[in-house]
Amino acid sequence: MKTPVDLEINNKWVRSYRGKRNKVDPEKPYAYLVEQERSPSGDIEQVATIFLTNKECPFQCLMCDLWKNTTSVSVSPGEIPRQIEWVLGKIPDVSTIKLYNSGNFFDTNAIPAIDYPSIAELLQGYKRVVIENHPRLINENTFKFLQLLKPELEIAMGLETAHPEVLKLLNKKMTLEDFKNAAGQLQQNAIGTRAFVLLRPPFLDESEGILWAKRSIDFAFEAGVRCVTVIPTRYGNGALDHLSTMGYFSPPHLSSLEEVLDYGIELNQGNVFADLWDIHLFSDCKKCLASRKERINEMNLHQSVLPRVSCTCN
Repeated sequence: MKTPVDLEINNKWVRSYRGKRNKVDPEKPYAYLVEQERSPSGDIEQVATIFLTNKECPFQCLMCDLWKNTTSVSVSPGEIPRQIEWVLGKIPDVSTIKLYNSGNFFDTNAIPAIDYPSIAELLQGYKRVVIENHPRLINENTFKFLQLLKPELEIAMGLETAHPEVLKLLNKKMTLEDFKNAAGQLQQNAIGTRAFVLLRPPFLDESEGILWAKRSIDFAFEAGVRCVTVIPTRYGNGALDHLSTMGYFSPPHLSSLEEVLDYGIELNQGNVFADLWDIHLFSDCKKCLASRKERINEMNLHQSVLPRVSCTCN
């Protein structure tokens, strides 16, 4: 680990390196997509992800770029249900809905609690609903929403890393114990849990990044999580770009993501996915990128390790 010297990372510091937000409409989600994903039972499902427009997350983590598509003020009651309804009228039949909101579903400054009944009613015909939330915001609203919801509920939480020193530097304002306690509460209430794990967060070199991504997968499963998504850390949010100039951050190689995915799947503890968003940013070879991306996608869906793609770049 490369420990930063005389560097106080807090909300003010993170914000100081940001650019401008994108223009968003609180009456519409800023994006949506439909894709295949392996369910906890092993079925390949059609999943719709709705990227809701709402107020920025209060935690302002060092590596986050989701603030770009948020508002500076809370949305009005009724706007989140209208965003969801707008998408549901445009997508094909799916079994699972992900409500991702650039922050925390149970932050009432982002999703007004008065909208929970309307949201639950819109979702009643689906099999599973996945939402994002910070481990420290698992609260009474979580269980109020659960009581209203007919589909199975799953909550995705950012573990990020099991490296305690790096986790502290990420400005996430959470400990490993916080994550473990939140996962335990969700299990006790029959709520599914997935964890987001960063591959090579700042302050770690390539080999350390691989090692701690593997340890983070181990930690997540030991905490009772049933699904882990590995996200390669990338440039673009301002703070990480600045840390790069200081020698504290470089994005991981695609081969590192492949190694960590192989490891996670071979554990056979639950689904392990590699995030393919902007995957081209982590490859220096155009010849094999498409084949390697397809291999990862197939492994995500079928949870079996496939032979590595052979290329001269290896």
